[in-house]
Amino acid sequence: MRRGYRNHTLWVAYLLHRLSGVALALFLPVHFWVLSYALNQPEHLDGFLRWSEMGIVKVAEFGLVFLLAAHLFGGLRLMALEWLPWTLGQKTAAAGAVAASTLIAGVFLMRAI
Repeated sequence: MRRGYRNHTLWVAYLLHRLSGVALALFLPVHFWVLSYALNQPEHLDGFLRWSEMGIVKVAEFGLVFLLAAHLFGGLRLMALEWLPWTLGQKTAAAGAVAASTLIAGVFLMRAI
C-alpha cells in the first residue's frame, strides 16, 4: 500500500517535530541526573564537566540545540496551522524553521568551540 502523504514536505516537518520531542524527552532525565551531581557528588560533576570538553560532545551539543530549536519552531508552525488560515507558504515556513534551527545550533557550536 502506497502512502502518498509521506512524500509531502510537511510530513518531514511532522516527523522532525515528533522525533525531536522524543529525543528531548529522553535527554531531560539524564540532564537532571547530571545536575544532581552538583548537590550530592561535586567530584563526579567535575569529572563529567572535563568529559564534556571533548570534541564529540560539542558536536552532540550542536545536535541537542538543533533538536530544541527544531522542536520550538515546529511547535510554532503547528500553532500557526491551528490558528491561522492555510496558505501555500507553509512549505516555505517549514524550510525556514529548519534553516533557523540549523543557524541557532551552528551559532551555539561556534561559541562552544
